This record gives sequence, structure tokens and C-alpha cells, in this order.
Amino acid sequence: MAEQEYSPFIVGIGGTTRPGSSTEQALALSLAAAERQGARTQLFGGAQLVALPHYLTDAAKASAEGQALVEAIRAADGIIIASPGYHGSISGLVKNALDYIEETSKDTRAYLDGLPVGLIVTAWGWQATGSTLATLRSIVHALRGWPTPLGAAINTSQTAFGKSECSDSGVSGQLEMVGRQVQEQARLRLKTQH
Repeated sequence: MAEQEYSPFIVGIGGTTRPGSSTEQALALSLAAAERQGARTQLFGGAQLVALPHYLTDAAKASAEGQALVEAIRAADGIIIASPGYHGSISGLVKNALDYIEETSKDTRAYLDGLPVGLIVTAWGWQATGSTLATLRSIVHALRGWPTPLGAAINTSQTAFGKSECSDSGVSGQLEMVGRQVQEQARLRLKTQH
């Protein structure tokens, strides 16, 4: 099989209601790192997450946005999730998007079974980063996914994002590594399936 056939598809989910949020920019940087390693990516950022109706409502059943997210999850070889730390946990916006993964429960590959999942947390201070990252890891485990060894915890009171760049080279390195770890594990998984 040709090397290009092992180009994994990685879906990014994350952001806030604020366009261009630090969370979404961090996610975009991590997806860009995966792309540089040969992955194909799709970003479901704040605007897409805001458009999602609350899961399990009548509106959600008819939602084109929800269907697009579920189909991308079904096709994904890897996932990167980015959430702000709100009151010590993930945001309702990101949690609602993750709830849509329930639609895959009866698929041959249920939920995120066997997929590498990179995690990114942004918060204004360190306290919420740890508890939010732990919550995301628990959710990924419940969805049968494999969190990557590194989860990026970003204190946005000390780090700025803008114009597809991060002011802190250490944070940039973490985001690069999260994207690379998801891409590498997804690519390995694809190779072993063929």
C-alpha cells in the first residue's frame, strides 16, 4: 500500500462562543502540526459548536450541523479536543458536542473505540487546567478512546494567541506534540489495519 494511503483524518473539536478564542487557536495550531506530518484535518470550532442544538432535542435530530459532526467522527482516525476550563471543568459548549458521539454507539466502531485523542485545555490561571484536563481524560476513557500521553494545559493569563501564533514557545511545543502524537498513533493504527 502506498505511503499516502496512510494519511489519517483527524477531527478537531473545540472553542468558545468568542470568535478566535485562545482555545480555538490552540486547537488550530495542533491540527496544523498534524497536517505538517501528513494528516488531513477538519476543525469544528466555536461557530460550529454554537450552532449545535442541545443533544437529544427534536432540533438535534434534524440538525445538519450535528449530522456533519457525527459523520466526521465516524470517519476520523484521530481526534483532538480543546476546551476552556470553566469553573474547574469543561465548557457546556464542548460537552454538548461530545454528547453527539452517542449517535455512534451502535456503529461497528462504537464511540471513539481505539482512536488516539489529543487533549488541550485553556484557562485563565493554573487551577482549572488540571481538573479540566482530568475531566476530558475521563470522558475520552468513557468513550473508549486513548488519550495521548501529553495533554496541553495552557494558562492564558501568561500566554497570548494571535495570527495563528502563540507567544510562548513552550506552549507551542506542547501543541505541536499533541498534534504529532495523534497523527503518529492514527497513522500506525491505519497501517496495522491493512
